[in-house]
Amino acid sequence: MTRATPSRRALLVGSAALAAGAGAGAVGMRLSDGDAGANPVAARPDDAGPTTVSFYGEHQAGITTAQQTHVSLVGLDLVRGVDARGVEGVLRLLTDDAARLCAGRPPLGALEAVPAVGVRRLTVTFGFGPGLFAAAGVPQRCPAGVASIPAFSTDKLEDLWGQTDLLLQICSDDPTGVAYAQRRLLRDTTHAMTLRWAQHGFMPVAPEPGAPQESSPRNLMGLRDGSANERDPAQAAAAVWSPGPGPMAGGTQLVLRRVRLDLGRWDDIDTAAKQLAFGRRMDGSPLTAPPGTSEFTVVDRTAVDEAGFTVVPPNAHAARAQARGAAERMLRRGYNYADGLHADGRPDEGLLFLAYQADAATAFVPVQRRLAEADALNTWATHVGSAAYAVPPGCAPGDWVGRTLLT
Repeated sequence: MTRATPSRRALLVGSAALAAGAGAGAVGMRLSDGDAGANPVAARPDDAGPTTVSFYGEHQAGITTAQQTHVSLVGLDLVRGVDARGVEGVLRLLTDDAARLCAGRPPLGALEAVPAVGVRRLTVTFGFGPGLFAAAGVPQRCPAGVASIPAFSTDKLEDLWGQTDLLLQICSDDPTGVAYAQRRLLRDTTHAMTLRWAQHGFMPVAPEPGAPQESSPRNLMGLRDGSANERDPAQAAAAVWSPGPGPMAGGTQLVLRRVRLDLGRWDDIDTAAKQLAFGRRMDGSPLTAPPGTSEFTVVDRTAVDEAGFTVVPPNAHAARAQARGAAERMLRRGYNYADGLHADGRPDEGLLFLAYQADAATAFVPVQRRLAEADALNTWATHVGSAAYAVPPGCAPGDWVGRTLLT
């Protein structure tokens, strides 16, 4: 006798109640795998092969993880009427499927395992917007640094790329793996959320010939992106993770900015002018150090030349973006995007800038204010999208992302 294959809907007990006007308090529940001997929990770190990154742990993966080459940033909004139990239900589903996918296993209910096999360092990272906290009945738990990100004087923000209730950051070295994970995870949200936007980014697979293997990736302007990131693990941890005690301990705060670049005009200025605007040479070395110096050498924004002028112009990007103290440190994780053409035929291309920090109010905000006031790169860069998220700590097998923060 042929065993009937359950539909996805059958696997979501009470899923219809997540829809607006249908008793949004029900919690989505999982049935068992249905496979004899199958383990419903994603692989533990010591079981993971060289191409996988464990989903479970003290912190969410995809933040201090070595940066993958492809990303999809998915912004979702809750359907009106979804309450705390509805939020928990969809997060349980997403957590379970994300853990399976990151371990190279198909999500529950998938009829074909092949697309999930052989994923290359897939990570799924959850970010909560203020609306998710409100729906869960705990608006006061949304960190002030997330709830109060201001607009800046040079912003030209478009509603299309604005704040959402939930962010899924899906990263992998394989764009096929990113696409499959996005497709499967969106199925979990059908009854509780609507898709607001999906932003896709990429970075070079490897440094250009002759460059050090540890070189930061280049953005579409040809500049190295992330040279100022902390390289010492302890310093990076202090900059990124929220301290305890409290429900955000081990989590972080993310600011996502969509930066549109006018690369046609950028291409038409000479190398010397580009380097003065950036404060670094095209090889990444600071203008205050000899050519060929490591890109990780600190820019000395106070150094002067024989005439008494600062070597790095005061409005150079590297000078304006440089942290003025420990509170302004952040982890930058940027991706290029190229999304076809505008109606007038101009390319729509730029940078998806992700800044992770313990407190966005003391790190991202003062730095971005300085950049808005006088950053030479503003001539070619326009911020058209902005959103901020609380990124909960990681979770253990059997738990779900965000439980300590929302319950």
